[in-house]
Amino acid sequence: MELRKPLGKLRLGVNIDHVATVRNARGSAYPDPVRAAKLAETAGADGITAHLREDRRHITDPDIDRLMEALSVPLNFEMAATDEMQKIALRHKPHAVCIVPEKREERTTEGGLEVAREENRLAHFIAPLRDVGCRVSIFIAADAPQIEAAARIGATIVELHTGAYCDFHAEDRIKERDAELDRLREMSAFAHSLGLEVHAGHGLTYDTVVPVAAFPEVMELNIGHFLIGEAIFTGLKSAIVEMRRLMDEARKGA
Repeated sequence: MELRKPLGKLRLGVNIDHVATVRNARGSAYPDPVRAAKLAETAGADGITAHLREDRRHITDPDIDRLMEALSVPLNFEMAATDEMQKIALRHKPHAVCIVPEKREERTTEGGLEVAREENRLAHFIAPLRDVGCRVSIFIAADAPQIEAAARIGATIVELHTGAYCDFHAEDRIKERDAELDRLREMSAFAHSLGLEVHAGHGLTYDTVVPVAAFPEVMELNIGHFLIGEAIFTGLKSAIVEMRRLMDEARKGA
């Protein structure tokens, strides 16, 4: 499969969920995720990602209201495929909606959405979102059947789950890491060949972002937890500027 050359600037979406996690730990009004989103804008973020979970463990409904009013860059609204979340998305009509799996007991999103076994339900679920102008993204594993299913149900975008690759890197499991990176590379090209826009994210750090940023077909990376953690030591603007620099350098060298 022939790869295309890099398709312009690689976008960075900054996930602000865990600013809200810190806020909610004390039940206070700070730190404010909307303030973090505005700071991310000035630091070079091309978009903001926020996941409104069923249990509202971090981002809350008022946060989404305020983000829609405050942002000048696109909002990527992450949500589970539930009637409640569909109604919220249809009311706000964010730039993008990313459908993710969600389990109450998980600490964070553990894997990609199962699309192949739920094609009919998901096709009907995303149709109204597309009708109101939302770009619909499906968060999935780098797996050909899931990518094919995402294309069949009418998704505009697939976001490939990079968590396994990042975990293998952190555990110094080099063989598995490289195999997973190869799979991400191959599936990025495959998704692109089906006419899907390709994004990637989950667990990316300064140490893991460069190989993924170099994939020609990947148009956007969504990164949150690492940036919020790094901000404790260097500040949020500095953390985003450095991530942006690494992504741009990887793109130039691809």
